[in-house]
Amino acid sequence: MPGAGKPSGAQPGRLLKRAEFLAVRRGEKRRGRLFLVEVLDRGDDKAPRVGYTVTKKVGNAVVRNRVRRRLKEAVRTHAAHDMAAGNDYVIVGREDVLGASFDQLKAELSRRIRGSR
Repeated sequence: MPGAGKPSGAQPGRLLKRAEFLAVRRGEKRRGRLFLVEVLDRGDDKAPRVGYTVTKKVGNAVVRNRVRRRLKEAVRTHAAHDMAAGNDYVIVGREDVLGASFDQLKAELSRRIRGSR
């Protein structure tokens, strides 16, 4: 089954430096039950970039990594095409991500990235 689970289109870049994450905090915040999405319009036409944050309040390293992996996979397979060019996104995961079904996670992530309620 070649191509199963492959995203259609270009994948967003990554936010790597702390300064980039802090810059996105100045942008718009889109709160949800499963996660918070922070969005900053960079004002250019380059590919979107995304970063992931899961705080220690969520749990130990194993739990935090599970949350991060689920968010990354949802973006890779479903929500990357919803990201607008010239924007930076930071997704702050919560522990509820682990209890939600993957379909529910993908739908919520796509809705928050698009900016609709």
